[in-house]
Amino acid sequence: METTQVAVDLAKSVFEIAVSHEVGEVADHRRLNRSGFRKFVETLEPSEILMEACCTSHYWGRECRAMGHRVRLLPAGDVRRYRDGNKTDRTDTKALLEASRNGAIDAVPVKTEQQQAIAALHRVRSGYLQTRTARINAVRGHLREFGVTIPAGARKVIPFARSALEQGAVPGLLANVLADLLDDIDELAARAKDIEKRLLQLAHHMPEAQHLMSVPGVGLLTATALVAFVGDIRRFPSCRSFADYLGLTPREHSSGPVRRLGRITKRGSTYLRMLLIHGARSALRAGMLTDEPDDLRTWALGVRNRKGFNLAAVALANKLARVAWRVWTDQRAFQPRPAAC
Repeated sequence: METTQVAVDLAKSVFEIAVSHEVGEVADHRRLNRSGFRKFVETLEPSEILMEACCTSHYWGRECRAMGHRVRLLPAGDVRRYRDGNKTDRTDTKALLEASRNGAIDAVPVKTEQQQAIAALHRVRSGYLQTRTARINAVRGHLREFGVTIPAGARKVIPFARSALEQGAVPGLLANVLADLLDDIDELAARAKDIEKRLLQLAHHMPEAQHLMSVPGVGLLTATALVAFVGDIRRFPSCRSFADYLGLTPREHSSGPVRRLGRITKRGSTYLRMLLIHGARSALRAGMLTDEPDDLRTWALGVRNRKGFNLAAVALANKLARVAWRVWTDQRAFQPRPAAC
């Protein structure tokens, strides 16, 4: 007997639902509000609930699981290819039913509340830093209009700008506003630092994060972000599939005996990929400064000598993702090996 599938197109207040008892056929369409959707799921016999992995999907996934249903969250980009005709809520539910039949599409695991909370902390911190950067650029631009040039580097903005304001480099009408901007920059930096302290406290109680932080180039932010955004690492059968999930593997365009490899695919989370690449840059610079780099950094330095620093950093990020997969699945700390003579 086939399991009943219920495709749900989530929204803020109106949910479109398609019920299918047989493959390729929709038996019922419904359009419900939040309370109506909850009542519908509560009275539904155990079924397979299909949703796109989007805003609120993890919450509703946990709620539906608690009611005895099986939940599958499908990537929105994969579901989009199965939409037939115009984009409407009804065609979206039909696309969910069609996409669920493709076994090659990997479902997104439903996040726990803690994973969602950690991911939210990372997003809030990124928002603080983006706003801080915008404030810094605004201060630089306004002061430059009055002939005050600040050297490169975010840390130099506050002291140079305050010194310029004290010397009366700008009219008093503008000086007070720029002083408020400088206070905003300090406040945003303090808030971002406070979130890092919260993440550090959480990491002390997360064995996975402790193991990941033993990998060169993987620090507090990268480790906690991986735990929050990736979830269950065992859903990746190999280290290469994990690196591919992060968009760090080469894009391939091959035909017949000719194999062409290009730039990285850049699939998956931009944030995770950014953290890994920045971590790889740090590890590569550390390898350049030490007299006895381990075999991983020695390999990366060889790539740098042949291809340049930036390509070596991306290649090392690919390696670090694979090492992180091994450390994570084996639940043990990374053990560096000395470079071969």
